[in-house]
Amino acid sequence: MNSDASGAGTRWEHFPHDADVGMHGIGSTPAQAFEQAALALTAVVTDPVTVAELESAAFDCAAPDLELLLVDWLNAVIYEMAIRQLLFARYQVTIDGDHLRGRAWGETVDVERHRPVVEPKGATYTALKVGQEADGLWHARCVVDV
Repeated sequence: MNSDASGAGTRWEHFPHDADVGMHGIGSTPAQAFEQAALALTAVVTDPVTVAELESAAFDCAAPDLELLLVDWLNAVIYEMAIRQLLFARYQVTIDGDHLRGRAWGETVDVERHRPVVEPKGATYTALKVGQEADGLWHARCVVDV
């Protein structure tokens, strides 16, 4: 688990799920929870602290609800990681209704330095949930196929 100084309670977590990995982002807004879920995705591959912010990528996703938007967002990040051979250290998300605009900063994978553990294949609908909990924080979670 990792904490982020950008907001009280903002963090990401992994949760066990058979051969795959669960992503769980937590934040004071849905956008922060989505950012943290993407950081959890990076952390499946390598420690995000080892990734320099040398390049950026822009994302534009739309879906009819927040849960489907989370899957679309994570799959867009996974696609960018695979096509451009990038790892991301930081994410910025804005959500307006059913539309997400995002940006990620990172660098090309350096096998010796990053020591990638797995390659994410895709975000799934398994354990998919986005919502505000009793503690007031937003939680965004799903399982990613690795």
